[in-house]
Amino acid sequence: MAEETIFSKIIRKEIPADVLYQDDLVTAFRDINPRAPVHILVVPNKLIPTTNDVKIEDELALGRMVTVAKKLAADEGIAEDGYRLIMNCNQHGGQEVYHIHMHLVGGRALGPMVVS
Repeated sequence: MAEETIFSKIIRKEIPADVLYQDDLVTAFRDINPRAPVHILVVPNKLIPTTNDVKIEDELALGRMVTVAKKLAADEGIAEDGYRLIMNCNQHGGQEVYHIHMHLVGGRALGPMVVS
């Protein structure tokens, strides 16, 4: 069984966060260490450790993550200029919290996708 994460506690409102959206499938909140003027995390309410652990029954939640990110980008005023959606997987992918999450980042030009 997957281990409890800080995101699970945010979803259950056990610890404070700047929650921007929540429904039965996903929760979105501002990152506490933003890397851009807008940096929001969109997470499934079900604990899925990595993208390697996604199952067919998780497709609805993952699709909802994208539609919620689109809505929040519009709400934050960054949809027109553009934004980036990022999901990291495991250590080499830069994953820090083992509860899959999508980073919605924007509000300025973000530069190249991967720096060599």
